[in-house]
Amino acid sequence: MIWILILGEMAVFGALLLGFSVARVLDPATFAASQLHLHRLLGGVNTLVLVTSGFLVAVAIWRRQNRQDFRLLLIAGMLLGVVFIAIKGVEYSELFASGFDIETNTFFQLYFLITGFHALHIVLGIVILGIVTFADSIENLETGAAFWHMLDMVWVMIYPIIYLVR
Repeated sequence: MIWILILGEMAVFGALLLGFSVARVLDPATFAASQLHLHRLLGGVNTLVLVTSGFLVAVAIWRRQNRQDFRLLLIAGMLLGVVFIAIKGVEYSELFASGFDIETNTFFQLYFLITGFHALHIVLGIVILGIVTFADSIENLETGAAFWHMLDMVWVMIYPIIYLVR
């Protein structure tokens, strides 16, 4: 069942990123000007945070025989998820303070939709990892890890498409 959910989520994010890319082609000037207001460094840091978190979750699965180790690794992975959300909050705060919001233009409408939807998934992923930290059958652990890795993979697509590609 988790694979159906993951494939569905990948399809949704893929459609959103395709829509973003088509909108960029239709209005390149607005997208180029708006993209300049994004904080590329924070987006890059968030990429490192999520990839590191995914690594910790993978190591936790490998270390599942040692209950203390794997729980600490999962908790560290979840904490990095919280760091991701905090950094995203800083980005949003800076944009709002500068007068940019979902009504500014198509770029920011899609930016907030895609990154906000992803951030909600991160919160859900943290909850899922929290549950499997203690409901720790191998099936639960692998299911939680698979969902978390999907979030990593999606962000690795979001970051270059929204922040870097001109």
